[in-house]
Amino acid sequence: MYIPAQARGIKKVPGAAMQGSCYYCLPRVAVIFMFSRLLAQLILSFLLLAGIVAPVAAQQTAPIAPNQPLATRSREVSTGQSTPSPANATDSQAIAYPAYLTPVAGYQGVLAETIDGATIASQAVEDKFNPASSVKLATAYAALQTFGPEHRFVTAVWRTGTIDPATGTVNGDLIIAGRDPSFHYEHAVMLARRLNDLGIRTVTGNLIIAPGFTMNFSWNAKRSGEDFRDTLDAARRSGAATRAWLDERQLLNDNASLSSVPSVVISGEVIVDAAPPGAVPLLMHKSSKLVDVLKVLLCYSNNFMAERIGDTLGGPQGVTTTVTKSLNINTDEVSLSSTSGLGINRVTPRAMMKILRGLRTELAKSKLTLPDILPVAGVDPGTLEQRYTDPLERGSVVAKTGTLVYTDGGASSLVGQMRTKTGRVVLFVIMNQRGSVIRFRENQDRIVAAIQNSLGGPAPFDYFPVKLSMRLADSKSEAPKNAGEYEPKDQ
Repeated sequence: MYIPAQARGIKKVPGAAMQGSCYYCLPRVAVIFMFSRLLAQLILSFLLLAGIVAPVAAQQTAPIAPNQPLATRSREVSTGQSTPSPANATDSQAIAYPAYLTPVAGYQGVLAETIDGATIASQAVEDKFNPASSVKLATAYAALQTFGPEHRFVTAVWRTGTIDPATGTVNGDLIIAGRDPSFHYEHAVMLARRLNDLGIRTVTGNLIIAPGFTMNFSWNAKRSGEDFRDTLDAARRSGAATRAWLDERQLLNDNASLSSVPSVVISGEVIVDAAPPGAVPLLMHKSSKLVDVLKVLLCYSNNFMAERIGDTLGGPQGVTTTVTKSLNINTDEVSLSSTSGLGINRVTPRAMMKILRGLRTELAKSKLTLPDILPVAGVDPGTLEQRYTDPLERGSVVAKTGTLVYTDGGASSLVGQMRTKTGRVVLFVIMNQRGSVIRFRENQDRIVAAIQNSLGGPAPFDYFPVKLSMRLADSKSEAPKNAGEYEPKDQ
């Protein structure tokens, strides 16, 4: 039975929406109820949103009180949201970024700690990343532990036959042997000068290059021998060799050596062979101390030198064994295929932090610090020369970079220590892969800046720059450079 609208408590309102043949509207009480419910839902949604977003925003920007224990402020990836691991993640997966961490396309692992071990930032610390040239930190640690910072590589010069003192002639062959990874033009000129001091100016026989000798960061023994022969002879000596010699002598204030032109002429051929029986030693040349060689190697991230030193340590397996056993690192966390960082290597951020700490400890035994072997950003030449160059940042970061443009879809790392105005030193490991190495570097710099700013801002380490006698910026072999497996000087 139809009941009129008025009898059902519904008022007819002109202009209201048509329903059937009548116009209706809800009672006022019902309208108020609907609007109240809608308002409550909006307020609840706002509170939920604020509860999720606000803490993350606060983590990114809130300063850290200088006297507050850092251990209470460790940040981990939010519960229920995992960081994509290199094995199964995609760039589109959502990541909950804890304090100081900024989103970047690709995979990222971060570990930042105070000297006493309190965690400041942590992300994917157990995942394996390609550390690229940060592997050189493991090589440097193994070398320092095995040889010590004062170790010098020896290059020996021998002869066969006799010496005619009247003419300064060796009537026989000249032999050179050694495994100095840093042997360069200036060292060959030095040997020419020392041979001249012995009265030797001419060799009638051949130049015999013992297997293992290299020069100018070339793996080719024959080419190394030819470079050595040409550099001994002033008439054959290249302009680059002369400049290297003059630069080193001036750096050492050795003006006496600049008053003459060392020269030894070899008439025979360059032959790669073992020293013949009966060879007589003439002299020995010692390299710079290992700590100085490492400073050059790590500033310029010289792959050749790292591989040569690695060879003396038993190669990648030898370095892996040294770091895992002496630093108590799980063998599953380190897998090396090279001692320079080229190719496919795998290290977790947690293991790399142990290597960094081990390196600090090993240096401290000889009253040395990380700046004695690592580049100081914005100060030293090489891979960090153009990073952290702002006057407030310069000298506040000491680190090893890593760059592989193509391997693993692009890999980049930054491992080292930073200093802040509150006096704190923070150790950090940042590893990225499968993405743009340029964006990775920018992201690494933002993370470092965020941590420094939360502790009062950056402050320089106490460091007096040293001039490096060897110019290694252009010494990388063409094969790795053409493949993108290198670290540009200005990046």
